[in-house]
Amino acid sequence: MLDLLERKQIIALMQREVVPAIGCTEPVAVALCVAKATETLGTLPEHISLYLSANILKNAMGVGIPGTGMIGLPIATALGALIGKSEYQLEVLKDSCPEAVEKGKAYIAEKRISISLKENITEKLYIEAVCEAAGHKAVAVISGGHTRFVYVEKDGNVLLDKQGGTQTGESDSDVQLCLRKVYDFAMTAPLEEIEFILEAMRLNKAAAEYSLKGEYGHGIGKMMCSNQEREIMGNSIYSRILSYTSAACDARMGGAMVPVMSNSGSGNQGITATLPVVVFAEENHKNHEELVRALTLSHLTVIYIKQSLGRLSALCGCVVAATGSACGITYLMGGSYEQIVYAVKNMVANLTGMLCDGAKPSCAMKLATGVSTAVISAMMAMQQRFVTSVEGIIDDDVDKCIRNMTRIGSVGMNETDKVVLDIMTHKGC
Repeated sequence: MLDLLERKQIIALMQREVVPAIGCTEPVAVALCVAKATETLGTLPEHISLYLSANILKNAMGVGIPGTGMIGLPIATALGALIGKSEYQLEVLKDSCPEAVEKGKAYIAEKRISISLKENITEKLYIEAVCEAAGHKAVAVISGGHTRFVYVEKDGNVLLDKQGGTQTGESDSDVQLCLRKVYDFAMTAPLEEIEFILEAMRLNKAAAEYSLKGEYGHGIGKMMCSNQEREIMGNSIYSRILSYTSAACDARMGGAMVPVMSNSGSGNQGITATLPVVVFAEENHKNHEELVRALTLSHLTVIYIKQSLGRLSALCGCVVAATGSACGITYLMGGSYEQIVYAVKNMVANLTGMLCDGAKPSCAMKLATGVSTAVISAMMAMQQRFVTSVEGIIDDDVDKCIRNMTRIGSVGMNETDKVVLDIMTHKGC
């Protein structure tokens, strides 16, 4: 049983990591950094210089920016300066309107924005915005977290300096999780203390339903609802899980102006940790408490895995988030802690190694792959079927399994990350 202090620490951790976001979090974080630098400058910049880590650049190149009909960093940067408010955090662009977009296009056409890779850094999530006007200069730096400002200055006067601090930027005493602790918290925390997780269901389900009424991205979610696809896949809980999850991603990656609930700085992770669990619970008429605990288990599992993987990596976030939803679905199937462990091992054995090649509309396909594996992993676990420690990277200890997966994603795939970025930045398009 967790003590009161530890329970409060976990709740605080969840409330920091599960937050609303509009648009892909990498270009939005850039817009947030630009907004802060602009506010510090006190006037619209005449020129903006961005210095970004490779992972930020990779994740921001090909994704739609909400409400603009455009992709990539230039328009996100321009809007961050024109209408962005840093107090909105990951909803920094929510005041965007057609007039602002037109001003943003003009700002870009005037060649006021320059974007470069930041040299000689190890941090994978790094954004430095330098805004200049009338002989004055303001600098803002985000590092280690999508909303974590570590440095702000104006005309050489340092206003904030947290460089070299902890990655969360919140507390040096963040509780260190393990799967057993995640499970115990999800099963025993007083219901009223964790019901806030239902906001993730409300936002992400609304995003999926919004998407199904329009045309966004590659339309994966909507396609799965068509009569032709139902002849192949049937009208099942499984097909509806895939449809809802990919639909929400279609809207988000396609630039729809709709909020989603993110997890650990990623909207797609929040979608994948939420919607498979919600659809399974609703279709199987699970009660209120079961839904809340399943969502808590799913989201907290994602937060736990990200503690060792890091914010950004070469490993696709759907691998982590689908592992969370596999845990939530196994619980809703009536699974024990032991069977949840089996589900995690099945996920690690199957999906580890799926690469991240940036945020873009085709992410919806990866989410569909991830949650498909989650359902299969949960079904296997309920029949006591799981990948054993004589196979591949699986260990008897489930926490070692998870660390094996995150070690591959954070260390082993570093060269893959470089090759992916090189390919993306040298394409003919």
